[in-house]
Amino acid sequence: MRVEFIEQAQGEGTIHDVHEHVINVREDFKKNQWLYIYQQPFKLKIFRDDKITNNQDTSNTEIKNSKSEIVKIGRRNLGIMIILGLTGQIAWAVENTWFNTFVFDMLTPDPRPIAWMVAVSAVVATITTLIIGSLSDRTHTKMGRRKPYILFGYILWGIITAIFPLVALIQVIGIAVVMVVIMDAIMTFFGSTANDAAYNAWITDIGHPTNRNKINSINTAAALLANLIALGVAGVIIDTYGYFIFFYILGGIVSVSGLIAGVMIKEPQILESTQASSKSLLTELKELVSIQDLKENKILYLLFLNMAIGGIASNVYFPYLFIYLEHYLGFSKTIISLIALFLIGCSTILVLILGFLIKKTNRKLLLMLYIIIGTLTLLIFAFVKNIWLVTIIYMLSLTFSQLSGVVRNSWMQDKYPQGDIGKFQGVRLIFMVGIPMVIGPFIGSFVIQLYGIPIIVEGESGFIPTPPVIIFSALLTLLALIPLFFIKKSEGEIL
Repeated sequence: MRVEFIEQAQGEGTIHDVHEHVINVREDFKKNQWLYIYQQPFKLKIFRDDKITNNQDTSNTEIKNSKSEIVKIGRRNLGIMIILGLTGQIAWAVENTWFNTFVFDMLTPDPRPIAWMVAVSAVVATITTLIIGSLSDRTHTKMGRRKPYILFGYILWGIITAIFPLVALIQVIGIAVVMVVIMDAIMTFFGSTANDAAYNAWITDIGHPTNRNKINSINTAAALLANLIALGVAGVIIDTYGYFIFFYILGGIVSVSGLIAGVMIKEPQILESTQASSKSLLTELKELVSIQDLKENKILYLLFLNMAIGGIASNVYFPYLFIYLEHYLGFSKTIISLIALFLIGCSTILVLILGFLIKKTNRKLLLMLYIIIGTLTLLIFAFVKNIWLVTIIYMLSLTFSQLSGVVRNSWMQDKYPQGDIGKFQGVRLIFMVGIPMVIGPFIGSFVIQLYGIPIIVEGESGFIPTPPVIIFSALLTLLALIPLFFIKKSEGEIL
C-alpha cells in the first residue's frame, strides 16, 4: 500500500494514524515510523491493488508527491492576503512617505526629526516583532496562533493612525517633535504586532516551497497596489482637504479591513514537527542570534545581511524622496500622486508577470541581477528632472527593487527553521527594519545637511534634499552583493 498524494484544505479535523500501511511516503519520514497527518479536512487517497479509497472530500488545495505539482493557495487565503496585505501596506506606505512630509510641512524642515522618527519606529518594530513573533509561536487559543494578533492589532493600528495628526496642534515645536516620534512609535507597535509578526508568520504557515514565489509575488503586488492607492490618492486628498481628513480616512480603512479579514482567517493545523520550541520565550530570545544559530542557518543569515545592506542604502534617500520631488523638482503633492499612480501601477504588473516566471530560475543569480539593474536605474534617476523621465526611470528602479524582495523572501522562507517561523519574523525585522532604518536615515540626513539647499519655513531652518543623497544611496546598494558571493550557486536552485 502506498500513499500517493494528499489533497488538503483548511478547517478543523482529527489526527489520522497511518501505521504499518505506509511503505513509501517521500523522504521526510523514516521507514516504520508512525506518520501523523492532521486532517484539515482532507482527502487521503490510498492505492491498494489499483483501487482507490476516498476519505472525506472537502478539498480546495492540493499537496502532491510530485515536485512538479504546485500547491494551490486557496480562495479564502488569497482573499485574506489581498485584504490584509493591501491595507497593512497602505498604512506602512503612508508612514514611510506622508508622515515625513507632514513633519516637514507642519512642524519643521529640519531633516533630523524625520531621521529620529524613522529610527525610533524601526527599533520599536524590531523589538515588537521579535517578542510577538516568538509569542505567537507559543499561542494556543480557540482563535488560533496568529489570528488574535492580526485581528486586534489591525483595529488598534487604524485607531492610532487616525489620531496621529493631532500633534500638529501643539504650539511648542520641541514638544511637538517629541510627541510625533512617540505617536509614530505607538502606531508602529500595533502595526508590527499585526503585520510584521503575525501576518507574515501566517503566510509562511500556509505556504509551500512550490508556491512561495507566487505567494510572495501576490504579497509584493499587494504592497505595490497599496502604494498605488496610498500615494496615488493621498496627495490629492491632502491638497484638497488637508492632513487631518486624510489620516481619519486611512485609520478607518485599516481598522475595518483588519476586522473583516481577521474574522475570515482559519489557521492550518500545525504538525508536531513544526511546533514551537519547548524553551521559554526569554531563553529563546537570548539565544536568538547565537554562534550556533548562525552556523546552523548560514544561508539564511547571509540573505538577512544582503537585505540589511540594501535596506540601509534605500533608507538613505527614501524618507526624503517626497520632499525631494516637491521642493527640489517642484512637483505638487497632486502631481506626485499622479506620478505614483502611474509608476506603481506599471511596476505592479511587471512584478506579477516576472514574479510568476521565476519558478525555476537560480535565485542567487536572479537576485544579483535584480540588484545591479535596480542600482543602475536609481543612479540614472538622480540625474533626470523631466517629469516623464522621472516617472519611467523610477518605475524601473522600483520594479527591480521589489523583484529582489520577491526572490529573497521566498528563498528565506524555505530556510526558516520549522517551529520557529514566528520568532524568525523578528530576526528578519532586525535586518529589514532595525538596522537599515536606524542607520540609513541618519546617513541621509548628514548628506542632506552637507549638500542640501538651505531653507527657512515659518522661522524654522532646514534643508531641501538634492541629487547627491540619491547617488550615495545607489552606490551603497552595490555592497549588498557581497554576502551573496558566500552562497554557493547550487543553494539558489529551487527544489
